[in-house]
Amino acid sequence: MVTLRSNAANTPGRRANWRALGLSMEDMEKPKIAVVNSSSELAICYAHLDGIAQMVKEEIRAAGGMPFEVRTSAPSDFITGAARAGSYILAGRDIIANDIEVQVEGALLDGMICLTSCDKTPPGHLMAAARLNIPTILVIGGYQQAGEIDGEPVDVEDVWSGQVGALFGKAPKFPIPQMAENAIMGPGVCAGMATANTMHCVVEALGMALPGHAPVRGNSPKMQANARAAARRIVDMVHEDLRPRQILTEPAFRNAVATVLAVSGSINAIKHLQATAVEAENGVDVFALWEEMSDVPVLCPVRPTGAIRIEQFEDAGGARAVLQRLLPRIDGEALTVSGKTLAENLAGYEIEEPETIQPLDAPFSEGPSIAILKGTLADSAVVRLGVRDGSRPEEFTGPARVFESTADCMAAIKDGVVQAGDVVISRNQGLVGGPAMGGGASLVLFALDAAGLAMTTAFVTDGQLSGLCLKGLTVAEVHPEAATPGAPIGLVRDGDMVRISVARRSLDLDVSAEDLAQRTGPGFRTEANGYLRTFRDTVRPMPTGGVLIPERR
Repeated sequence: MVTLRSNAANTPGRRANWRALGLSMEDMEKPKIAVVNSSSELAICYAHLDGIAQMVKEEIRAAGGMPFEVRTSAPSDFITGAARAGSYILAGRDIIANDIEVQVEGALLDGMICLTSCDKTPPGHLMAAARLNIPTILVIGGYQQAGEIDGEPVDVEDVWSGQVGALFGKAPKFPIPQMAENAIMGPGVCAGMATANTMHCVVEALGMALPGHAPVRGNSPKMQANARAAARRIVDMVHEDLRPRQILTEPAFRNAVATVLAVSGSINAIKHLQATAVEAENGVDVFALWEEMSDVPVLCPVRPTGAIRIEQFEDAGGARAVLQRLLPRIDGEALTVSGKTLAENLAGYEIEEPETIQPLDAPFSEGPSIAILKGTLADSAVVRLGVRDGSRPEEFTGPARVFESTADCMAAIKDGVVQAGDVVISRNQGLVGGPAMGGGASLVLFALDAAGLAMTTAFVTDGQLSGLCLKGLTVAEVHPEAATPGAPIGLVRDGDMVRISVARRSLDLDVSAEDLAQRTGPGFRTEANGYLRTFRDTVRPMPTGGVLIPERR
């Protein structure tokens, strides 16, 4: 039997507080489990989690544990992205991890179960689990039900792209007010393989959720049953002393990378996985793993990559089915929260709809669906390719058209300044320059599409992209970012020739090192106060996933 660390901290003052909350003396001796709930009335992503938390607490008690519900920040792109150009969205990820540390580690609890939902809660929960290294399991919060208009599905991606397109005279497929009324019919995250559902699949692929739990319809009977099963399992995990760092090993990260590539998921998974690896102190280089796994093909192109809807993906078996298909290429010996290896979890499993999730030898598309580029313009950058059917360019050479802000770039597109053949460079949107990589780059990309330029220009930015974005040849998260002194993207001038090659994994600037050495960067930073100023002053660069952990001295 494991010695419970919470019992060692049961001082008279602690017992007095808990007795006043109604705990019995017997309760004091039980495993004490944090139920990390990011419920919020601000966003539909989290609106159902209070009910799920109650179910989880009931099951923990029934399994012999003592649950303590704690709350954290709950960033949502469409809601907390309203201020400061979306800077609070990514910055919220690290608030979540730190908030959990304060509450769960500060109280010396024995384990935690995290109700994980919108984009930044899964990585925030994974980072906290890796940092605290106490028995942890994640519950997938599920995706929202999309609506219909005249029998045609409509989701929040349609609303967003339609809104931006209307600014450029592009007619939406339905009136925007009508789409806004019908796009979301229930709780959960954005429908489609945007960042939230990508990260839900990552959680299962890493082994931090029970098998068969991602993706799932939000608040459905299946999701509720999943939550109850996870609640029972966390109590056993405490008794077994099964900890995240036993699970978050290099093989687990390799499996997660392969899964993202196989579903052509969001590029944001790269930095979130890298941040989790840094927290786990396992030395994993996710960017290197990405290239190592670059032969993994697309087995299931879910919207926005392909025509398969997230409901079809779930019904076909979801992440578990993808992992089954990938088993010859990944590491089946990786341990999972079930206490079994991945291969043991998959033993005997049959894919429900095999035509939806193709085998390795008959994929929808060759890989990679996401590639890492390097060259004289970047030490690393990310391009999302999706289904590689020849419809989007993968090689491009053209003159740079440089913009220091999203507003200037959008205006230039609207005014016809940006022309076919240009390489549009939108900088000062990185971890420091943004700060916290707000949503400006995504707006630019939708603007290029609305203006009919997505396929005839290339787009390069040090910002991040929404997981809903897949248009043309777009290179994002350029490192080092423009706010870094001497960074090449900060030294590019209008008319400089830029060369992009997916085949060579290259992003190059045709300017000599001598000429670059004579230039200075824009010195442009958006205003940042309060927490965003703290983020800007503390954040580490992209090779760490943008963590706020100071370097060891």
